[in-house]
Amino acid sequence: MGTLAWVGICVLCLIGGAVLGFFISRAVFKKQLEKNPPINEKMIRVMLTQMGRKPSEKQVREIMRSMNQANK
Repeated sequence: MGTLAWVGICVLCLIGGAVLGFFISRAVFKKQLEKNPPINEKMIRVMLTQMGRKPSEKQVREIMRSMNQANK
């Protein structure tokens, strides 16, 4: 087998590994999002209630808006 053939095989293995790694990591990421969903309004209400505060709708929406802006 020539040098060119070895280089071709290595390049194909590298590309195949990158594609396979992409799909595996995407599947793992989706699975993690299903197990641990991002924070929502209900979670904010519970958190404020646990801190001893009665959350108003305005406060909840304000916190959600600030969190969405921070994530961008």
